[in-house]
Amino acid sequence: MSTPMWRKSSYSGTGDQSVCVEIAPFPSGIGVRDSKNPGLGHLTLPADVFADLIDRAKRDELDL
Repeated sequence: MSTPMWRKSSYSGTGDQSVCVEIAPFPSGIGVRDSKNPGLGHLTLPADVFADLIDRAKRDELDL
């Protein structure tokens, strides 16, 4: 298995202001991990579930 290519949004801050997640493609879906603690592991979501999550976040439908 190749090393995942993790990336985070260009809108994310840096240093102590970096409160973002990173994403990477996996054969089984989209990996999501904490950008401040990448060594703690990741959650893999099916691509359709990840797309729905992003759509709902854009519509401000999540209680975050």
